[in-house]
Amino acid sequence: MHPFTFEARLPRVVFGAGSLAQLGAEIERLGARRAIVLSTPEQSASAQRISELLGERAAGIFAKATMHVPIETAREARAEAARLGADCAVAIGGGSTTGLGKAIALESGLPILAIPTTYAGSEMTPIYGLTEAGLKKTGRDRRVLPRTVIYDPELTLTLPAGLSITSGLNAIAHAAEGLYAPDGNPIVALMAEEGIRALAQAMHQLVERPQDLGARSDALYGAWLCGVVLGNATVGLHHKLCHTLGGSFNLPHAETHSVVLPHALAYNAPAAPAAMAAISRALGSAEPAPLAIQHLAASLGAPTSLKAIGMPADGLDRAADIAAATPYPNPRALERDALRQLLQRAYDGASP
Repeated sequence: MHPFTFEARLPRVVFGAGSLAQLGAEIERLGARRAIVLSTPEQSASAQRISELLGERAAGIFAKATMHVPIETAREARAEAARLGADCAVAIGGGSTTGLGKAIALESGLPILAIPTTYAGSEMTPIYGLTEAGLKKTGRDRRVLPRTVIYDPELTLTLPAGLSITSGLNAIAHAAEGLYAPDGNPIVALMAEEGIRALAQAMHQLVERPQDLGARSDALYGAWLCGVVLGNATVGLHHKLCHTLGGSFNLPHAETHSVVLPHALAYNAPAAPAAMAAISRALGSAEPAPLAIQHLAASLGAPTSLKAIGMPADGLDRAADIAAATPYPNPRALERDALRQLLQRAYDGASP
C-alpha cells in the first residue's frame, strides 16, 4: 500500500427518482431566498419548470450557457445575477450549465445547487474552466463546488441515446484518470472501478431501452461516482488534450472524450499497469484497457475519430504544441512528438 492523504470534499447529494420535488426544501436548507436559474438555450423549458417549482424564490432565468464557458458569457451571467440580487444559483443541465454556475461562484461566492441531466460529473468537483481568446484555462477552487446536488433519474429519460453514450464515456474518462492520479488513494480507486462498471453496464442497456428508469438510475449512480473521483484526484493527459481540443477548436465536449480516451490510455499504459488492469476488470474484458474502451465506444455507436467530430487536420500540430507547452501531472512524461502521433491516430480513428 502506497502512502496517501485523503480529505473528502463532497456536496450534499439527494438521489432518486422524483427527488426534484425536494428542490424547495433544499433551497431553504441553503438559507437562500432569490435563485437565478441557469440552463442552455436548448433547456430553457427545463429552466422555466425549475423557476415555477421555486415560485417566489426564483429571481430570474439565464438560459445562455454554452460549451467551454466563454469568458464573455461568464461575465454576462455574473452581471445578471448581481442585477437580480440573486443569493444562489440553480444549474439544470450538463457540464456547460454547471460550469457557468461555477464561473459565477468563482468571483461572487454564490452557492450553487446543481441538477444534472447528463453524466458529465462536473457537479461533484471544485474544477472550473473558462475559455478566452481560444484557450481554455482550468483551475480548482472550493468556492465553485456546488453545495447540493439533486440526482433525479427521471430528468435523464429525455437525454438522447447518442448523447447518453458520449456523456457516459466522458464520465468513465474521469474515473480512468483517477486510477493513475499521483494523489489517488484506495477510496478513489474503489469508486473509480465501480463507476466504470456501473456506467458500462447501464449504457449497454440504454442503447436498447433508453426509457428504462432502472438503467438511467444505474448510469446516474455511476456518473456520480466518476464525478467524485474527478473532484478528488488530479487529472492527467486525457483531460489536458480534451480541454485543448475543446477550448481551441470548439469540438463537442463529450464526443471529444469518447474519441481521445483510448489513445490517452495507450500513451500512459506502460507507466500505469495497475490502472489499466482495473479498467479492463471493470469492463469485464480480457483486452488491454485502451482497446477495451475503444471497442466499448464503437459497440455503443459513439464516435471514434477526431475527424468525424469536426477536428481540422491542419490543427493537429497546434494542438500538440499547446498540450506539450504546460507541465501537467501524468504517469508518463509529455513528449511533443509522441503527443502529435497520438493525436494523428485519434484523428484517423486508428487502433490505440
